[in-house]
Amino acid sequence: MYLRSVARTPYLLCAGIWQHPQWLSKRRQSGCCHYKAVIFEASGVLLPSPYKIATDWEARNCIPAGTIQQAILSGGGNSPSLKYTRGELTTVEFLQELGQQCFEMMVESYREGMHKSDPRIYKLCLERLGVQPQESIFLDNSSQNLKAAAQLGIKTVKVGDLEVALKELEIYLGFPLQGFVPYTRSVRPSAEIPKDHLQKYLENVLGDHARGPLVLRQFGHGQSTRTYFIKFGDRLLVLKKELSDSLCPSGPAVRREYRVLKALSEAGVPVPTVLALCEDTSTLGTPFYLMEHCAGRVYRDVSLPALQPSQRRAIYAAMSQVLSKIHSVDLRAAKLEDLGEHGNYIQQQVETWTKHYQAMETHVIPAMERLIEWLPLHFPEYQKTTVVHGDFRMDNLVFHPDRPEILAVLGWKLSTLGDPISDLANNCMAYFLPPHFNALRGLRKCDLGHLGVPTAEEYSQMYCGHMGVGCPENWNFYMAFAFFRLAAMLQGLHKHSLTGRPAPGESSREDTEFVANLAWEFAIKEGFRVFDSLPTAKPLARCYSTWARRGPFLRRSYGTWPRPGAALVPKVPLVTPPTSLLGMAQGLYCKLEKIMDIQWGFLISQPRWTPRPLPELKAESARTKPVALMMTAKAMDQDSQVSGAEHLSSADPSLVLHLDLSSMSG
Repeated sequence: MYLRSVARTPYLLCAGIWQHPQWLSKRRQSGCCHYKAVIFEASGVLLPSPYKIATDWEARNCIPAGTIQQAILSGGGNSPSLKYTRGELTTVEFLQELGQQCFEMMVESYREGMHKSDPRIYKLCLERLGVQPQESIFLDNSSQNLKAAAQLGIKTVKVGDLEVALKELEIYLGFPLQGFVPYTRSVRPSAEIPKDHLQKYLENVLGDHARGPLVLRQFGHGQSTRTYFIKFGDRLLVLKKELSDSLCPSGPAVRREYRVLKALSEAGVPVPTVLALCEDTSTLGTPFYLMEHCAGRVYRDVSLPALQPSQRRAIYAAMSQVLSKIHSVDLRAAKLEDLGEHGNYIQQQVETWTKHYQAMETHVIPAMERLIEWLPLHFPEYQKTTVVHGDFRMDNLVFHPDRPEILAVLGWKLSTLGDPISDLANNCMAYFLPPHFNALRGLRKCDLGHLGVPTAEEYSQMYCGHMGVGCPENWNFYMAFAFFRLAAMLQGLHKHSLTGRPAPGESSREDTEFVANLAWEFAIKEGFRVFDSLPTAKPLARCYSTWARRGPFLRRSYGTWPRPGAALVPKVPLVTPPTSLLGMAQGLYCKLEKIMDIQWGFLISQPRWTPRPLPELKAESARTKPVALMMTAKAMDQDSQVSGAEHLSSADPSLVLHLDLSSMSG
């Protein structure tokens, strides 16, 4: 839980967005703190006024009044006054309580053409922060301003005595401001660890260099591990500890993560510096490791609302460069060659997450059922093997407060050896998700040109330029895979929320279905790409028995499975031979022939599937009647009582083609 960046000037209305960690969603459901933003007027109400400080200093030191003001205004664009206005100078008295990088944005009321007693200025703050009135708190010493904000439904706090106002704010926020560390909260009762054991361990590891009281706080993220902030003497540390059970199918492994971080640090990848690994469960109950705390800025909103367009593009450029640096690590030199298997990462991931999804299934999601069958049919023929992060996204990166520089990459619990393009696809999911999606804030329907954010294609080209490779042709497959995996994760969270078990995130049935449908949309695009890329050549004539029904996609839809118990019909010549079809129809026929060969080869290679005759063309008339072409990779079990019509309704629409020959010219 945190507040961000800061703006200080008597003429500004400041709004500080505070983004909840995932645990807070549970508290909201139980009626606890639900506030997301704190808004206040910065003319000395909460932040000390620089002019008052200067005046007091002049009086104490017998300096003519106004001397300091004239001096600081003479520095041009880099004057202390303007730096203070832009938020480049800290106000120690306030930032020591709230932590650094506290506030997200500022709204200049005079530039908006409104007074601070006008409710519209507060409405503008809410719109730019993306929060509702009831999710906001406004602090001011003016009763008129407070009344204007309250008209919109904003919770108000009158600032008479500053200490009293801050105490009242603490009550509403639900955490103490004194000693606050960004992105942390007090340790939950269910996550408490024996501090005496921890202190003894720290004394042994750090020696005499760290003495003093132990301060322990908890970070608000982590699905398979718990992460704690530690202040011990003058050392700021992070402890990452395994849970006894995990929502992640791959399972937690702090030893593996510790090894990866140590190796990547030595290879020049920006990661936190690891200090020690403890696998003795008698210390804290489960294995854990220590690393240095990396102070910086974490962007939860990929639209980067507090930055300028040029800054946003620089942030994305830095992100693509660090991703390429991870994928360029020499496995032999880093001694990570045995971190995972080589060449079959996608296959393993699809199998793992399919099992996870099926174990967590609460209701049938048609798109997931199709993807479970579609993905194995389209695995990449070649997969490069590198270190992969497994969950590479913007909110797993710590940025320098003032520069577009990444100080540390976090969240390595899914790291292994695998296909680097899967990391890139995972990183690009935000482009297709809505801005306020529960699992991950996205950029869907945002004006990227206006924001200065590169498009998904431009971002991919940035990455490929760093890697010295071209963009993959089967990009849509990787996006389908990325969203399939996310849907499986969300389904797990949804299942746990239904059972009442505590989960670090929240997900709904609608969220899972939305992501699954996104994955299927990319699968359809990939299906059409494969079909369009196939060359045309004269095929061999062959035919199987077919039967038809009216379908939602075609005037007539054809299936190629025999009815249960029916004998296979021997090959016979087509009613209309391929050579008599029009040129375009012959081309489509040839492409289908090639796809059928691919599908057939896959089916007979799977021991759990029984091969069945695959689709063929049935032409009723070359000129007066439509020709329907239908193919599907779905196998039909001999004992299944599901009709062929139901099979057709679930067929891959990317491979369903309707061709009206009467609309073609010779």
